Amino acid sequence: MLKDFLEAGNCFKLVCGAGNEDAKEVEKLVALYAKAGCRFFDISASKEVLDAAKRGLDGFKDVYLCVSVGIKNDPHVNKAVIDYDKCISCYSCDAVCPQKAIKYAKVKEYKCIGCGRCSKICPKGAISYVSKEKDLKEVLPELIFGGIDCIELHAMGLNDEEVFEKWDYINQIFDGMLSICVARKYLSDEKLIERIKKLISTRKPYTTIVQADGFPMSGGKDDYKTTLQAVATAEIVQNENLPVYLLISGGTNTKTAALAKACGIHANGIAVGSFARKIVKQYIDREDFLTNKNVFNKALDAAQKLKYIIGAN
Repeated sequence: MLKDFLEAGNCFKLVCGAGNEDAKEVEKLVALYAKAGCRFFDISASKEVLDAAKRGLDGFKDVYLCVSVGIKNDPHVNKAVIDYDKCISCYSCDAVCPQKAIKYAKVKEYKCIGCGRCSKICPKGAISYVSKEKDLKEVLPELIFGGIDCIELHAMGLNDEEVFEKWDYINQIFDGMLSICVARKYLSDEKLIERIKKLISTRKPYTTIVQADGFPMSGGKDDYKTTLQAVATAEIVQNENLPVYLLISGGTNTKTAALAKACGIHANGIAVGSFARKIVKQYIDREDFLTNKNVFNKALDAAQKLKYIIGAN
């Protein structure tokens, strides 16, 4: 069971991306990291993506799937939009997009994860974001029927009413493990803890995961500075001694486990997204990835090294 897996204390969760609706990429990522030994996967709340993840898991047992949903303007559900009256076709956005969601200044929405890199580099301020949060009543019943083990709510924004409304609905329709993804970008430390306590107040002890997100989708670099905020956020949650499972996320990389240990953080695991996808991107992008053993094994070597360094299940 997922509960037992988390209690082992060294869970490795692969984050495919809450906004990543590229089903083929998800299938490849899941197939690769499952082979590398990962047993917990976070995917977009999409039936097509869930089916793709299951194809990637063909033959693997005791594997757990979590679908992620967000509130309005949560970065994980944002999609890039280009104002062509301002765009000068410099294609700087093409070069920095980690998902290759932009080509010739045209956005492939299903691939965009809302990471913000394109808007930061645009010299004309031509890129903004539109929130594409899902209607939970439309998507979740089908996903629950399709077989999932966990639902994660990205509860990072300032709209308390929307956070608790969606959380209440999720609790009504799903009796499995729930996860709360929180960050400090919009919330003070005090407000963050207050929100977590209120969200878990009606749930049984240790039926909830708190995913402490440092800087969402910032794990492109592999250094201590990048992962510092993830560990710091986890410490804030740990200090409250709440009856929850704790995962470190948001800027996680090969330095996360070492820094957490040095800081006395005893998390139940580490969720890795941007960095885990980056180190295998050159292989995953190949059309023959799932059939070319040589290419697959090169990616597998990178994935297994990451899992070994993190020291996780």
